[in-house]
Amino acid sequence: QVQLVESGGGLVQAGGSLRLACVVSGGTFSIYGMGWFRQAPGKEREFVSAISTSGAIIKYADSVKGRFTISRDNAKKTVYLQMNSLKPEDTAVYYCAAASSSSRLIAYKYDYWGQGTQVTVSS
Repeated sequence: QVQLVESGGGLVQAGGSLRLACVVSGGTFSIYGMGWFRQAPGKEREFVSAISTSGAIIKYADSVKGRFTISRDNAKKTVYLQMNSLKPEDTAVYYCAAASSSSRLIAYKYDYWGQGTQVTVSS
């Protein structure tokens, strides 16, 4: 059974930084495209960033371009989200997700999800 566990969330002041990590177990991490999503209170879940198996394809939501960086370490079965210049509107629960193929990644069809980690940015 594939499990995804996020960590690294917390409370930070506006302008600060956090690095989220998501460790995958129970599957073959190197074949999964990985993504980050977030959901703020009262809002729908939204796409944040994604990275292909080799890292050759990387996507960002317009709202985080230039501030967030996604990366992965296949040896550690971990995907990261470095978040800089955080804003109060970045406050949300952040989820990582795994897509079992590149085509599913491109289609935003994810097969496995983590439980989420809370990020709160104070003004």
